[in-house]
Amino acid sequence: MKKIWMFLSFLIFVFFCLTIDVYADGEYVIFLDANNIRSGPSTNYSRLGMENVGSTYYLISSQIVLDEKKDGSCDAGWYQIDYEGEKGYVCAEYVSAVLSPEEETTEATTACEAEMKEAGFPASYWDSLCSLKEAHPDWVFKAVQTGLDWSVAVNRFTSCGDSLLQTNNSEWIDTSCSYTEGGFVSVNQEAVSYYLDPRNFLTERYIFQFEDNRYNASLENSYAKIARVIVDSSAFYKYHENLGYDITADIVEGGKTYNVSPTHLASRMYQELGPTTRLQNLYSGTFNGLIPYYNKVYDFRGYYNFYNIGVTGSCVTSGPGATYCGLTIAKNYGWNSVNKAIVGGSQFVYTNYIELGQYTSYLERFNVVPTDSSKLYIHYYMANMQAPSSEASIAYNAYKELDILDSAFVFYIPVYNNMNATISNTPSGAVDGGSSSSPSSSAIGTIVTSAGYKISSDYIKGIDPLTSADTIKANLEAIAGTGNVKVELVGDADKYIGTGSKITITNTEETKTLTVLIYGDTSGDGMVGALDLLQVQKNILGASSLTGVSKVAGDTSRDGVIGALDLLQIQKDILGAGNVEQS
Repeated sequence: MKKIWMFLSFLIFVFFCLTIDVYADGEYVIFLDANNIRSGPSTNYSRLGMENVGSTYYLISSQIVLDEKKDGSCDAGWYQIDYEGEKGYVCAEYVSAVLSPEEETTEATTACEAEMKEAGFPASYWDSLCSLKEAHPDWVFKAVQTGLDWSVAVNRFTSCGDSLLQTNNSEWIDTSCSYTEGGFVSVNQEAVSYYLDPRNFLTERYIFQFEDNRYNASLENSYAKIARVIVDSSAFYKYHENLGYDITADIVEGGKTYNVSPTHLASRMYQELGPTTRLQNLYSGTFNGLIPYYNKVYDFRGYYNFYNIGVTGSCVTSGPGATYCGLTIAKNYGWNSVNKAIVGGSQFVYTNYIELGQYTSYLERFNVVPTDSSKLYIHYYMANMQAPSSEASIAYNAYKELDILDSAFVFYIPVYNNMNATISNTPSGAVDGGSSSSPSSSAIGTIVTSAGYKISSDYIKGIDPLTSADTIKANLEAIAGTGNVKVELVGDADKYIGTGSKITITNTEETKTLTVLIYGDTSGDGMVGALDLLQVQKNILGASSLTGVSKVAGDTSRDGVIGALDLLQIQKDILGAGNVEQS
């Protein structure tokens, strides 16, 4: 009997070894749970069979196929496998893919490359990181090993309504999804793969989306200045400054109390509320009025929400609107003073994001290393995929203005498995982005729309008033490549992009100059104000005439005539009762 068991054990051992050898050089999937194998990429297709935990099948292709049904039954997408000689499809959520390992044939040739390799960064990260390290020796880069398959991550974030951008780029818009939110549209895996790929943002400006958002004691003496630089041009800051109140003290207090970087808090406030009066009801503490959706008057006087918390797409688009959604949250949390709202919002950011493993702006958007595995790929602060890079730009501008870029910043940069897996990327992830000075091969129009703006003939539009020259230049260079965008401000403007300003963009084929068009800004100072109102009024009365792009900017209603309606829209914008539409 003993000999029989020894012989059987030997056979099992040999079988196991042979099985390992069969798949050692191939690409295959291992079933993590019992699951059906379908004849096509959705649950609508017929079932070819069912396999149990541990079953192993060859991959026909390592490229994940998006779910055709798009009903949530397999958001991760489908792997194509060789199932008994025919093509079968298995939901990627229930299997583990073992792909051919990346060819890491690149040997480190410098001390920095060796350091990056030791830190866990693939060779495709080294060049950008080492360039930054040379310029800023005290910067620290830490690789965050997500353990996630790159293709799976891309597909999980490509879900109707979950990943949004302000763009007219037809190559990025998900035409199968009708979800919109304000000026935002749902985008496809090409757009997702671009914004998800950390290698596209390893530049001096955009790397700050990977900055540690926890309180940095080495910046303690600078935080008040940093917060002030970030918010001082915003309508929400000026509103309270005019009342004799400086909100930057509250930002610093909230950060220090709850272990959140005041830079992050100020950037988040600016990103969420914007520079204009569009969301004044959230920060003024004065709203007492009708919510049309409920046909009821709500008294929210004395309540504030500086972080747009609760103003989710589902809440806003269902009917009540930003004012109701945001101030209801404020009332529930007891944010009945400016201090409580800012400090309390800091606690909210720490408890609901930083403490849960989302300790960078990138991770607050792309939740890939959560402390709670049930929140993987979900539980994000915002649906806007461009938000992390926008916040990075805001922080960078402040650090640069205060000459503290050489501080000891720590950056946590995600790394995914199988990042060499084929992803149809436009612009190509980690290749055709702004991480180098090489001009983009994308058309000028594609560069503009990919950056979140719009192009019409020789005009560039879709730019919010009070947008700085640095911001629009950085957003365009994220696509066009560093140094391939030139901005010329109009007249006496010294900071903001205004109507009539010129933006010159260079790609591999041509150089094109576009004229900025901001509706309502006829004077070219980058804001909608009293001077614009006066110019439009004089044009209507015949006392003087607007010409060129200023005349186009004065026609806010886009009906081809500058009249009373345009005057009214500009007046409402100035009073905070509405905003001139820029889309």
